[in-house]
Amino acid sequence: MNSKDSSSNENLTDYGNFIKSSARPSKSAYQKHSKPAVPPAAKEKIQPEKSFRSKPSKSSHPNNLKVKSPIGRKLIVIISLVIIIALGGVTYLVSYFTTQDVRISAEENNLVINSRTAGDTESRIESISSSIGMLLDLLKTTNNNETEIKSVEALFFDHNQDIMAVYFPSKDRILLNTAFLISHHITPDTPTAYFTQEADSIKKACDGTFELKNSSPFFNVPSMAIFEPLSVSGKNTAVCILWNTEDLSENFGNGSVNQSILVNNDGDILVHGDISFMMDGSSENNNPIVVEMQKSTQNNSQITYKDEKQEEYIGAFRKLKIGNGAVITTVKTAVILEGVRTTTRRNLYITVAILFIAIMIIYLFSKTLSVPLRQLTAIVNEINNGNFNTELFSLLKDDGKDEIGVLAKSTKNEREILNTFTTLTNRGVTEAIIKKQIDFKPHLKDITIFFSDIRGFTAISDGFKNRFGGQSAGEIINFLNDYMSRMVMCIQLTGGTVDKFEGDAIMACWGVLRNDNMDWEELPYSSPVRAQKQFIHDQYVCRDALSAITACIAMRYALMKYNKDAEAFTAAHAHNPKAQYKPHIKIGAGLNSGRATVGFLGSKQKMEFTSIGDAVNFASRAESSNKPCGTDILITEDTYNLLAPKYIKCAKNNYRIAPENRQNEVIVEQIPVEFDVKGKGKQHFYGVVNMPNFDIQAFFSRGDPKFQIDMDCARAAGRTGPKTLSEVRKLLGIDEPDFMKVNLNAEENKIQVAAN
Repeated sequence: MNSKDSSSNENLTDYGNFIKSSARPSKSAYQKHSKPAVPPAAKEKIQPEKSFRSKPSKSSHPNNLKVKSPIGRKLIVIISLVIIIALGGVTYLVSYFTTQDVRISAEENNLVINSRTAGDTESRIESISSSIGMLLDLLKTTNNNETEIKSVEALFFDHNQDIMAVYFPSKDRILLNTAFLISHHITPDTPTAYFTQEADSIKKACDGTFELKNSSPFFNVPSMAIFEPLSVSGKNTAVCILWNTEDLSENFGNGSVNQSILVNNDGDILVHGDISFMMDGSSENNNPIVVEMQKSTQNNSQITYKDEKQEEYIGAFRKLKIGNGAVITTVKTAVILEGVRTTTRRNLYITVAILFIAIMIIYLFSKTLSVPLRQLTAIVNEINNGNFNTELFSLLKDDGKDEIGVLAKSTKNEREILNTFTTLTNRGVTEAIIKKQIDFKPHLKDITIFFSDIRGFTAISDGFKNRFGGQSAGEIINFLNDYMSRMVMCIQLTGGTVDKFEGDAIMACWGVLRNDNMDWEELPYSSPVRAQKQFIHDQYVCRDALSAITACIAMRYALMKYNKDAEAFTAAHAHNPKAQYKPHIKIGAGLNSGRATVGFLGSKQKMEFTSIGDAVNFASRAESSNKPCGTDILITEDTYNLLAPKYIKCAKNNYRIAPENRQNEVIVEQIPVEFDVKGKGKQHFYGVVNMPNFDIQAFFSRGDPKFQIDMDCARAAGRTGPKTLSEVRKLLGIDEPDFMKVNLNAEENKIQVAAN
């Protein structure tokens, strides 16, 4: 059997605060409604025997409702109107083909812009190279006359104002554009420092490499360094030029749809429409179009790519004929397709408007279908979640003659069947079956078992028979139903599962529907997985035991309240013929924690979900031992050992309870005799005295929001409750036992007193 703990412990939902101070493996261990999530386990679906499955009935029983107005006729009209959605297909096709046309046009335009920008850049660099050639020719005419050289220098920079400096390594001479340097606050020695820094580039140029580099960060001015090979008198040398690229940057499309940049083979930005990229010395080495340019053997090409933000671009490059640079031109696809998308949106708006009109028509026509279908869906979901009596049933109208009417009637019939089934079995088990969270296989589980019965019930039954004769059966059942409904509420509010009623006896368990796969016990003791799963398992078992004791404490209050109400009922009917009455009763409750076999027991014709095993039998023995022990609640040593470390002041915790566990403190007293229990040896039983921090009002308010505590009965538990077993006996009218004279029935209880 597999189930989610939520299926059994529906009322533990309301009792989440009860265990909030208990140790938990983690917050995630508790699912919706504060129910615990257990270690993952193989989830098995319900696989009932074939004989359990009913076949559709074809009989003409009068309750079988016929469809008189098929929904199909209505759906034909609706589907005919929904055809208008085809407009969306037309919009898509138009958008698709238009997008393709615009994309092709954008690619062609991007190539043209790239080619034009690259051509302009080449012309400017060639112009500079030509000017340098003329400069060299003029310098040859000076015969190294400094005056004439200065004159040539002034004339050159007057006609080439965007050239900052020219350096001839062979003569170790630098010509400076003094006016430019002054206007841009650049000291005369700065170009010298730069050329010194770029000695490697100068050497490459002397060896025949035409190189372009970004010098903007060095001068804080948009500029580019040109290292051009030069041959003078048959010797290889170079000329180094610092060129202000501010005017050139304006032609690179900053703010336009197409963005162009000039990069060298290393991916360094030489020219950009936004000069901040040049000033920062930015690199586009990782840009897919730059990578394509670097590895391509072609002079120009175009690709579509996505950047690191997954935005699509169309990118083109053209390598310069001179130098190691290339012009890159890109355009964002989303930008060029914005117009198409705007048109598509307009078309969609029109389509939506048309659809809205169609939907209004459908709505006006199909309102009688959609509303009940939504209600039925919500009700089915509630049923699947175990809420068989949802208020949504009141919204259903079952007077229709079509399929909706048939479904509404059938759903209401299903509710009645489920409610009847729930009362005949167990709500937690019913919900688990409905949710397919339980199977029909037996499983071993560590659980806490509860037994209780009414003391002297035979005499009580005889009293009813003597007074009411043939009508006594109904009176006895009414009395038992009143008593048991109060006890069952205590069980359910703590997440327990009622197993069965046997006359005046109640059997209940905690943990039987928990998804508790025990496969971890087969793992090695050294396995950390075993340790983790065992820790979680132990927390649940401890929690179950604590829940069971809390239920018993609540039952003590509920019993006192029953007895008080029974006295009032008896007094109110004292003067009636055959006066009705409800007897004053005492009960005994026994708890044991241990391993049991849990599952469906019986035959294919009748099955019962129950627990069997020595642990169950021992719980029954504990219950039957209340009378000789003079107690109303007895727990076994196994249950005591689970709770003692955290919730019971004892030697195991140095008689101290951690602050987070004080809310659930349990006071017990050891019964001063040992019992020889068949199969378990010598054992101690412990009488439960009280849970001093138990909040009666908060507990019962979860089951009945209108609950009002009876202060006279509040003496049963909590802060005003008993502090010793003697006080419990005095409160409940139980005689103090003489343990030296106790004579237990060895055959019935398998228990014998062993002298200390």
